[in-house]
Amino acid sequence: MDRRSPCYTKRMAGKRSYEDACGAAHALDLVGERWALLVVRELVFGPKRFTDLRAGLPGISPNVLTQRLEELEQASILRRHKLPPPAAAWVYELTDWGLELEPVIMALGRWGSRSPARPAQMPPISTDSLVMSFKTMFDPAVAAGLDGRVQLVIGESRFRLEFKRGKLELQRGSFDTPDATLEALPDALAGVVYGGYKLADAVRAGDVRADGDKQLIKRFLGLFPLPPTAPVTSSAALAAAQASSAAPTRSAAPAGARAAKAAATER
Repeated sequence: MDRRSPCYTKRMAGKRSYEDACGAAHALDLVGERWALLVVRELVFGPKRFTDLRAGLPGISPNVLTQRLEELEQASILRRHKLPPPAAAWVYELTDWGLELEPVIMALGRWGSRSPARPAQMPPISTDSLVMSFKTMFDPAVAAGLDGRVQLVIGESRFRLEFKRGKLELQRGSFDTPDATLEALPDALAGVVYGGYKLADAVRAGDVRADGDKQLIKRFLGLFPLPPTAPVTSSAALAAAQASSAAPTRSAAPAGARAAKAAATER
């Protein structure tokens, strides 16, 4: 049997298929199930344990996450392996082919951010989702001439962002000597970058800690402009857009940030 045939795909994946020869249809066979692409998103910056994935996707049940991981592993999008001692933990990691989904997720995220129905009061955001948004929204024109190293400490995760001649290099890890450091929970940092939460207010409230080159930090916060909202073309979308614009914007500390901070304090 032709391994590219829809019938083969259907039996291989153990689930329904579009049975359409289009490559996009086959891609949806592989990653079109609910949560699948978000699982991939959580693995773009490196391998994670099952518990780490659950923390980044709090709305998914353990059973559904297990099912999605099995499906993605079966499709050769990710692999499960055991880390060497002393960690000796089982982790999930994208294959080279699976990692090719990164620009797809970035393009989809940018497209989705233009939705006229997108709520003004953003729901909670995961650490990896926030960092992915920085790669997605980064504007080289705004960063022209910028050189510097920014260390992000988001909860228990660390990311290093290096700017060279207006280009961004971003990866998980730490600098020995960063030029500036921002430390916050993801909702608070998202509020400062995207939601109108002023850095000075966030620092005073204890939601954000900012150290190092103040000018670099100031420029950093302006490097990720959101794209313009798409035109409203239906009455339903218009109603959603009006409801969204009438909702309070995030000019104060995000509710998610306050809740996460309280939970961290209790622990």
